[in-house]
Amino acid sequence: QVQLVESGGGLVQAGGSLRLSCAASGRTFSSYAMGWFRQAPGKEREFVAAISWSGGNTYYADSVKGRFTISRDNAKNTVYLQMNSLKPEDTAVYYCAAVRSPYYSGTTYSKDYDYWGQGTQVTVSS
Repeated sequence: QVQLVESGGGLVQAGGSLRLSCAASGRTFSSYAMGWFRQAPGKEREFVAAISWSGGNTYYADSVKGRFTISRDNAKNTVYLQMNSLKPEDTAVYYCAAVRSPYYSGTTYSKDYDYWGQGTQVTVSS
């Protein structure tokens, strides 16, 4: 079983930046593809970014491309989401997730993820 704990959320003005972190338990983190999703009030959960087990492949939603960067540090069992040029529409609870199948290249579909964190709130004021 893998436990994921997000941190780094908060309140920021439009145009500002935040870096989210997701710390994972377990010795096999380096073999997991990871992803970030978000859910705004009254909306469905949506894909934000994903990264392959090696970090060699990354994927982004069109709405965040060029502003957000996903990365990972396998030595620290942590995946990051650097968010720049934040907009009010980025306001949501952000979740990190892991794919249990080892050495996966990455996926944008929430149904492919097996483990989820509890989420961290990001609020962007205008």
